[in-house]
Amino acid sequence: MFFKKSNRVQNSIDTLVGVDTRIEGDIHFSGGLRVDGAIRGNVSEPNASPSTLILSEHGRIEGAVSASKIVINGKVVGPVKSNQFIELQPKARITGDVYYKSLEMHTGAVIEGKLVYMGDHIQDPVQESVSDNS
Repeated sequence: MFFKKSNRVQNSIDTLVGVDTRIEGDIHFSGGLRVDGAIRGNVSEPNASPSTLILSEHGRIEGAVSASKIVINGKVVGPVKSNQFIELQPKARITGDVYYKSLEMHTGAVIEGKLVYMGDHIQDPVQESVSDNS
């Protein structure tokens, strides 16, 4: 309706992590990634290619999550960072800080951590916390 085109999630899924799949290790992806299973490790996109991560209600990620567009309806234990758009659906559960530029949060979604608006500049969360402690 009133959203910019940049906030739309792409329709194509290039990679699928199935419900009965468990991955241990970092994942670097491009295009569309849908996670229905479990990942223990960081999930990120290369900086040069904007990508979309979709975490279904059955999915779980234990590690840092970083992508241009993120839709979460499952569980994340770790920081979540998006330089474009994050949508937290009703069954989303995040234990960690959320770094966002645009955020849509549905009733029922839970965040146990800080919400950090990144504005027009993108700053590394580690650098930000170091400067806060000075």
